[in-house]
Amino acid sequence: MKTKSRIWFCSLIVIGFVIILAHSCKKDVYNPPYMTDHDGNAYTSVTIGTQVWMVENLKTTKYNDGSAIPLVTDEAAWAEFSTPGYCWYGNDAATYKATYGALYNWYVVDSASNGGKNVCPSGWHVPSDAEWTTLTTYLGGDSVAGGKLKETGNAHWTYPNTGATNEAGFTALPGGRRNDDGSFDFIKGYGYWWSSTEYSPMYAYVRDLIYNSSFVPNFGDFNKYHGLSIRCLRDN
Repeated sequence: MKTKSRIWFCSLIVIGFVIILAHSCKKDVYNPPYMTDHDGNAYTSVTIGTQVWMVENLKTTKYNDGSAIPLVTDEAAWAEFSTPGYCWYGNDAATYKATYGALYNWYVVDSASNGGKNVCPSGWHVPSDAEWTTLTTYLGGDSVAGGKLKETGNAHWTYPNTGATNEAGFTALPGGRRNDDGSFDFIKGYGYWWSSTEYSPMYAYVRDLIYNSSFVPNFGDFNKYHGLSIRCLRDN
């Protein structure tokens, strides 16, 4: 009887060890909501390769030290604004904020322009051009990565949303852009995201996704006056 009890007890230990080992080896791709910006907007994240990305476009109106980012609604003012500024697509927060987030000019990102501030939540940052390249390389290169990044279906993307599988869990959404003359374009058709990398005194590197392609163009010629989306990347 004692021998059977020992066998039963040892079996329980072995089973418990196997369960713990299996759980520890499981890849935790989707992380729970655990970071907020200074406005209190909550964000989820996804692990893609060695990187952890925010799943939503940034919505904050403040830097993470609590200082405000100027809201610029007037077209003429936006076209002349060479300091940090943000807006909502079409100046319509009620329609676009929750899904697509805000649009920021590059001066919001640039530490030299914003006084060394960080628009991302603490522990996060605006990705560099090289960090965007790490993402698209991991997903098979610029020719196919776009489909793996885009949200599927046509609830938010214009038909046909070519190649969209959202395999990476990035759930890219097409927030459009504010042009350097202050006008708005391409909501639901194109998504544009700043990098923190400067291309020249007037331009910075951008990644964008398109409704009719799986390609991820690597632009280094977007004028810093443009209003584009931001996705944050967790610090290493």
